[in-house]
Amino acid sequence: MSDARTPRIPTVDLRPWLSGDPDARARIARTVDDALRTAGFLLVTGHGVDPSLRTRIRVAARAFFTLPAETKQRYAARVGGRGWLGPGAEANGYSEGTETPPDLKESLTFATHEPFEDPETNAEWYAPNVWPAEAPELREPCEEYLAEMAGLEDRLLTLLGEALGLEPDFFTKHMTHPTYGFNINWYPGTEVTGDPAPGQFRIGPHTDFGTVTILDRQAGKGGLQVYTDDGGWADAPFDPAAFTINIGDLMARWTGDRWRSGRHRVLPPPADAPAEELMSLVYFGECTPGTLVESVPAPVGRVAYEPVDSHTYLREKLNSITVD
Repeated sequence: MSDARTPRIPTVDLRPWLSGDPDARARIARTVDDALRTAGFLLVTGHGVDPSLRTRIRVAARAFFTLPAETKQRYAARVGGRGWLGPGAEANGYSEGTETPPDLKESLTFATHEPFEDPETNAEWYAPNVWPAEAPELREPCEEYLAEMAGLEDRLLTLLGEALGLEPDFFTKHMTHPTYGFNINWYPGTEVTGDPAPGQFRIGPHTDFGTVTILDRQAGKGGLQVYTDDGGWADAPFDPAAFTINIGDLMARWTGDRWRSGRHRVLPPPADAPAEELMSLVYFGECTPGTLVESVPAPVGRVAYEPVDSHTYLREKLNSITVD
């Protein structure tokens, strides 16, 4: 990547946590609390997700992304929907009030596979996932991966509850039927995107919107950067065996700003490697619709926000990054 500085983002091995050893669990909880109070990011290893599964998804997804635009257009979706988000669909910098050019990426987006009982919730948050016929090898590894992510999210949220000194199910009890999202983000080189415009990124500066994000990424010069108060923008540490974890705005609000929603961006294709191509697998953990999010009181929380409906909040955030 382009910057040799590295923000203080720890790597947490989940195996000692899962072993149940009280001393190890207490130590890991303190590490997680410290990381989320500063950068809002950490890496996790010992998660048990087979790396070959991630490779299979990337191979199958690339077969779709390299199709002609008119073929992909059959699967076009709005931001927050299911299907293909083409070039120019999103500008994540909008969520910060910055009029950046559209992000230099394409995405395949999926979400919860089970409908809700409430018709209004279904109308807003459920539709069958769209599996492109031209990429027949995509569905099976994605569904396996999403099952793995649901389990990992549950373990992480239990860890987050204990890191705050709360009940282990403080968060997980609100995730019985979540509207999780899953994006496969393709960042092609400039032969596809053209040269970046001034202020244009693969993903513009932003914070995520929901609870916890689980990111599987690839190292690159045009890769992930994280913002911290003491270091500014710096390249995120990378470990091919690790998932990159960060919390979103709703989780920060839930903790009364004890934890920060990690600000980040993805750099454009670099001038010295314009053909660089990357692909990220991004799982966005969300609540069950109708969850009322109330800030954890002091002394854990620092700010008492007005309670919000989780999905009213989320929809407003998704609308904010949509390019008209």
